[in-house]
Amino acid sequence: MAAANYLPSEDQFLCSICLDVFTDPVSTPCGHNFCKTCINTHWNKNDQCLCPMCKKVFNTRPELHVNTFITEMVVQFRQTGQQKAASSRSEQQVSKPGEVPCDVCTGTKLKALKSCLVCLVSYCETHLEPHLTVSGLKRHQLIDAVENLEGRMCTKHDKPLELFCKTDQTCVCMLCTVSDHKMHDVVPLKEGYEGKKIELEAEIQQMIQKRELKIQDIKHSVNLSEKDADREISEGVQVFTALKESVERGQANLIEMIKVKQKTEKQAEGLINKLEQEICELKKRSTEVVQLLRSEDHLHLLQSVQSLNTHHPTPTKDWTEVSIRPSSYEGTVVRAVAQLEETLSKQMKKLLEAELKRVQQFAMDVTLDPDTAHPKLILSDDGKKVKCGDVMKNLTDNPKRFSDCSFISAKQFISSGKFYFEVQVRGKSCWILGVARESINRKGDITLSPQNGFWAMCLLNGNEYKATASPAVLLSLKPRPQKVGVFVDYEEGLVSFYDINTAALIYSFTGCFFNEKLFPFFCPGINYDRKNSGPLIICPVSQMV
Repeated sequence: MAAANYLPSEDQFLCSICLDVFTDPVSTPCGHNFCKTCINTHWNKNDQCLCPMCKKVFNTRPELHVNTFITEMVVQFRQTGQQKAASSRSEQQVSKPGEVPCDVCTGTKLKALKSCLVCLVSYCETHLEPHLTVSGLKRHQLIDAVENLEGRMCTKHDKPLELFCKTDQTCVCMLCTVSDHKMHDVVPLKEGYEGKKIELEAEIQQMIQKRELKIQDIKHSVNLSEKDADREISEGVQVFTALKESVERGQANLIEMIKVKQKTEKQAEGLINKLEQEICELKKRSTEVVQLLRSEDHLHLLQSVQSLNTHHPTPTKDWTEVSIRPSSYEGTVVRAVAQLEETLSKQMKKLLEAELKRVQQFAMDVTLDPDTAHPKLILSDDGKKVKCGDVMKNLTDNPKRFSDCSFISAKQFISSGKFYFEVQVRGKSCWILGVARESINRKGDITLSPQNGFWAMCLLNGNEYKATASPAVLLSLKPRPQKVGVFVDYEEGLVSFYDINTAALIYSFTGCFFNEKLFPFFCPGINYDRKNSGPLIICPVSQMV
């Protein structure tokens, strides 16, 4: 029974001529077996009839007999092989979306296991077998299954991309190394892969670190923002609580003052009551007197008058000097509101001083850049003062220098964060100061506006203050600023100007968009009337106490 189930190996059923499983196997007189077609073709091509296996020569072409035993075994072998193939095929995975399908399978495509860089075909397990068994196919280069095999071939030489050119950072074939990439640094793909892998890992790690630092920066900004918000809320609550208490006190004082004045009115009510009582008594007396005067008895009249005076004496109070001055309430409420306004002004001044103190924390040491100065400008040795002279100096021109307008910019700039500086303008009748983009026009006439990259304020004609918005904004400033502070919040898009003496906010440019460096710039103004000869002075920032 065991022999009946035994099936020889495939090698026992291979024709030695075609190296494939027998088809119509026949036997020669020497006992060797061949495909009928193969042996006949072999003898037809040769002058002698000899056995390909043992080389025995037959004088006459022998009669070939069908080998029924081998024929039956081959049939059984083929059936078993087909069953195994079908079983193996059913066990293999069907190609899913995103997986590489077998290029040879018809109907249902199975998942490819390997791709051949010579054949440019991907194979499932079944169709891969010839590449693993046939000697000629074994020399082909197999890789894990991939799509777009054509992309792994050199388009110029139609050869596999087996090398990596580090010079040009591209994959090349062997022929590329003797043509376009002859003197380049070329390494095997694996070495290039390892190097690129390390490079990419380092690059990714660097990108991760940058983003982690950015997260920390954002969290820090959020914490600062929360602290600023808490501080503003706390200060706002304190201010409005004080104002509320002041209003309540003013209201209470006003009511008390009016009530004090109302006491006079109550005194008047008492006097009126007394007068009304006396009038009532006099009316009673008047009635009795009228009745008495109707009698013509002289004795009775005289006696009755005396008795009347005894029982109903005439009131003796002299009301001539008695008077009530009317209470005046005019101006009471006005004075109370004026006092409240004074309290509000004091609180407002405290708020302004606190705000100025906060922006002064971002003070930067600013110095003038002589390479940008207009030829008429005169600078101090320390780079802190600038005024306009009468003589055009012969200076070397450069792209940074202002050619027609008497401007100068600072060496320092801001490209992120916050920035503050102060400038003394005392005694001048004309000046301009602010910040400007690095790319501003420095040659010819200049129009100051945010669109042209300038955020500034200026004094013209001795008393005309303007903010160089578009259109320009006239500013009513009393008293005249003696020292001006300039504050920039780059991310917030804010440029503000402060009167340092009063701590008042003069003007703010809001909603600005900054995408390059901002430089402080200055213009001391031309000395037309000999009244503008003083310099603009960049001052050290001393915070208000």
